Amino acid sequence: MALMPKRLKYRKAQRGGRQPTIATRGNRVSFGEFGLQSLEHGWMTARQIEAGRMAATHFLHREGRVYIRVFPHKPVSRKPLETRMGKGKGEPEYYVAVVKKGSMLFEIGGVAEDVARRAFSRVAHKMPFRCRFVTRRHEV
Repeated sequence: MALMPKRLKYRKAQRGGRQPTIATRGNRVSFGEFGLQSLEHGWMTARQIEAGRMAATHFLHREGRVYIRVFPHKPVSRKPLETRMGKGKGEPEYYVAVVKKGSMLFEIGGVAEDVARRAFSRVAHKMPFRCRFVTRRHEV
């Protein structure tokens, strides 16, 4: 089942501006050992997040742990096909996560680096923007 918020303050949201900013929060590996980081900004639908999760878990064969670092909070509305203009905003059709450049999308822990690299390669093919493989920086 696709991710969606339990409840919203407002049922319909505006699209928002197009200022491509770089993520200052949620941009480093925090939970696992390896991560998949976005190199572009954009919207990531709940179905794309679920496809990435399934690709990673199927490849890992229930080894390790997959962490999802993004959540689709934003409703995207759409008017029905062949509908005349006017009569208000359309109904919410699906939910998206607003992803900034440098955001951590997924993390994996408990597996070797080559296994995580191959798993994230499969996940990256399902993402709507370019991604890169990153490892955790251990502070000494």
